[in-house]
Amino acid sequence: MSIGASLLPEFDQEMASTRSVLERLPDDKWDWKAHPKSNTIGWNANHIAEIPGWLSAVVAKDVLDVNPPGGPKYATPKLPNKKAVLEAFDRDVAVARKALVEMKDESVGKMWTLADAGRPIITMPRGAVIRSFIFSHLIHHRAILTVYLRLNDIPVPGMYGPSGDVPM
Repeated sequence: MSIGASLLPEFDQEMASTRSVLERLPDDKWDWKAHPKSNTIGWNANHIAEIPGWLSAVVAKDVLDVNPPGGPKYATPKLPNKKAVLEAFDRDVAVARKALVEMKDESVGKMWTLADAGRPIITMPRGAVIRSFIFSHLIHHRAILTVYLRLNDIPVPGMYGPSGDVPM
């Protein structure tokens, strides 16, 4: 079994759990945030929707420059509602899953760089980038959204078993 294929069960489970959180987002609270220094529900939803799309770039390229000299700067999407976020998320999850299936084992240990205007921000093995900047990063922002749901009295779905809103 390839390394990419070995990641598929975890990937599928985390994407399904993430989608269950996104499905509960309230369009009427898109601009709500827990604190003035926090990001909004809508910003977090957009950020979560974009993260799976990064996986295909991590697999396909050795460097991702978010502000390439002479090219357009990367921008987080500004999708206006839950429907648009779910469509983008589903599309990018499908592309990311395909990238994992097609990923060559020999590329997993190869160094990968995130750059800004040609300057490296981070350089790590591709496998570590997938684990931390894709999987863990997505889980981190999903957790923020579950707190936001709770603070707005919206039931939180179970992910690793029942939640406080789903009796055992």
